[in-house]
Amino acid sequence: MSVLSESPCLNKAARQHYLSLAKGAVCLVTYIWIDITGDLQCKTKTLDTEPTGVKDIPEWDACWLRDERVIEVLLVPVRMFRDPFNLDPNKLVLCEVLDSNRMPMETNQRSQGAKVMEEVREFHPWFGLEQEYRLFGLDGQRFGWPPQESSATEGYCSEPTNRMYGRDICTCHCNACLYAGVKISGTNPERKPSQWEFQVGPCEGIEIGDHLWVARYILQRVCEDFGVVASLAPKPIAAAHDTSGCHANFSTEEMRSEGGLQHIEEAIRRLSKRHSQHLRVYDPHGGKDNISRLTSQRCTSSFYDFSAATAQRNVSVRIPGHVSRKGRGYLEDRRPAANCDPYAVIRALADTCLLGITGED
Repeated sequence: MSVLSESPCLNKAARQHYLSLAKGAVCLVTYIWIDITGDLQCKTKTLDTEPTGVKDIPEWDACWLRDERVIEVLLVPVRMFRDPFNLDPNKLVLCEVLDSNRMPMETNQRSQGAKVMEEVREFHPWFGLEQEYRLFGLDGQRFGWPPQESSATEGYCSEPTNRMYGRDICTCHCNACLYAGVKISGTNPERKPSQWEFQVGPCEGIEIGDHLWVARYILQRVCEDFGVVASLAPKPIAAAHDTSGCHANFSTEEMRSEGGLQHIEEAIRRLSKRHSQHLRVYDPHGGKDNISRLTSQRCTSSFYDFSAATAQRNVSVRIPGHVSRKGRGYLEDRRPAANCDPYAVIRALADTCLLGITGED
């Protein structure tokens, strides 16, 4: 077992003592960014005063490994949150990553996504993302599971003790997000024990991606304290039925208004024409991760064929039953994988549904 596994055993009371020490007017700002692998990285800078916004937080440099070479990149603050780990007045700040010429690095999907969101600003696009994740022990085994998988332990949003593994993590993560200012709108247990979900949104435009990435960061930090690992893999265990997605809810002002159902149906018609293009950006590996998840089983649709329906779960795009009854609301794209880049997802939805792009990306 690795040295990391000893971390949760450290004396948390001792940690609380140091957090309570007076530090004067200084403020700790933790910079968060997406690295070349698509993972989150962070480091912390001390500022002389508490920033009032990202304009008060300086740019910073970081290392980037490319082709076995270490190069220097620039961290540019884009959104600030309260720090639920170091507490007020300390901050978390999400950053874009630029190269030395101030051009976006290859994993910086936010830069282009923000431009597209500005193009479609008049539509007032709202997004909500439903992030599923699985909990694992540091030994790589599913958290709380017995040695042998049993179908008897399967349930959906159930209460029995033998199915609820990791509720403390879900609860603490939700509270930490609320403290930080992340727009987390709900949580629930999922189909498999130790599988959970949280929802972020609704947010307008690029904001949804910022809030989901910081929610993911907070989840990993909470799991660190509890000595478990949260996996966003679409199919974390190849031989099992376990899958995880990140369903995307999407609407425009027209869809949310009286008679909006016709605009929802038109958006779905456009999505049906670009099924393969969307699947190429709904996971970070061009669809290779998602193909094992979208099997037309266990509430998933087909990877190869587009489908849509009202109040059904095994389709590519769903119109919720209450939306159909009201005649307005939103659509749910159920294809994005749990490890998707939210900036790429919302850009694809805007390109297809709002900008009318019909050809290849």
